Amino acid sequence: MASIWKGALAFGLVNIPVELRPAIRSAEKLSFRQLDKKHHKPIKYERVSTVDGKTVPWSDIIKGYEISKGKFVALTDADFKSVAPELSRMLEMTDFVPAESIDPRYFDTPYFLVPREGGEKAYALLRDALAETDKVGIGTFALRQKQHLAAVKPMGDALVLELMRFDDELVDPTELKLPTTADAKVRPQEKEMAVKLIENLAQEFDPAKYRDEYQDKLREIIKAKAAGRKVEAPAIGERPDTQVVDLVSRLQESLAAAASAKRSAKKTAARKSTRKRKTA
Repeated sequence: MASIWKGALAFGLVNIPVELRPAIRSAEKLSFRQLDKKHHKPIKYERVSTVDGKTVPWSDIIKGYEISKGKFVALTDADFKSVAPELSRMLEMTDFVPAESIDPRYFDTPYFLVPREGGEKAYALLRDALAETDKVGIGTFALRQKQHLAAVKPMGDALVLELMRFDDELVDPTELKLPTTADAKVRPQEKEMAVKLIENLAQEFDPAKYRDEYQDKLREIIKAKAAGRKVEAPAIGERPDTQVVDLVSRLQESLAAAASAKRSAKKTAARKSTRKRKTA
């Protein structure tokens, strides 16, 4: 993938020439157009003035901020340029903090940092030092005309830069009505069974197991309709039970089901292993 930013990482007096490359790719999602129901053709949108109802050309459109109902302050390109962050090609890491001390809600979009010519040794040095100390480098830089807070962390042989949210973008959980353990009157027996259930279901994270089933089913419907086949609407399943239930009974049922599934998985694995040995 092409780089989206070229500059340098700085810590102390060390500058590392790097470039920023995407660390994620957009999955192919279905995109829809709005159609005229009668003709099945796209509809058009017009930029119409709320004063005289006439279409407004792009050249006459500017940006404005609503300061009160129906009252706007107009801003020009010069206004935006006057406060635009300096397009410095430097991301200076001014702080190094413990990785576990950062609330995961701060992290937004990840990118790979790739060393440019001449920066390989300093890049490896910073990566290994961050891994050794379990620290994350924090700093700000300008990207696409905006100032961003960013974290630099090691991931195997790579350095990953994650764009971060600023503090005022996070919701304080104390604003929410959340139960304490004492308020909820959680009994030790219930906690013990819940912990056991989680341990029984525990396994390594395998992202390939999960698919966007909604998109898959929509593609099936589109394919069928494109081929002229009639599509039957699927039956709507029962809504999940939202009533207060006997938590202990549900935990016991869940434990039994999890144990049964685990035994089945072991038997399946054993049969596969036996077949492999016989084949060998």
